[in-house]
Amino acid sequence: MASDAFEDIKAGLLEAIEYAQGNTKGSRTHKIEVPEVDVAAARLKLGLSQGKFANIFRISASTLRKWEQGQRHPTGPALVLLNVIDREPEAVLRTLRGLGQGGRETTR
Repeated sequence: MASDAFEDIKAGLLEAIEYAQGNTKGSRTHKIEVPEVDVAAARLKLGLSQGKFANIFRISASTLRKWEQGQRHPTGPALVLLNVIDREPEAVLRTLRGLGQGGRETTR
């Protein structure tokens, strides 16, 4: 059994090395299309000012303003987080409150 696990890990590592070297034949990648978010609407669902929203979610106030004004658009992890905030705001807030109660909390 341990030998099977080792062989699986070895095969995965060899595939990763091949992929890193540019050989993508036979590899599987998954790209999930993340929809755009109306950032202002997501913020207003929570009844938060730009300053409070930026502070709670550790977003630069300037960046938040630019997103809301359409001068820039969130990408990558920020876009994913904003989608979650938009769809499940209470879940995100519960999680953040939980972090403040014994979790790893940072202060600025």
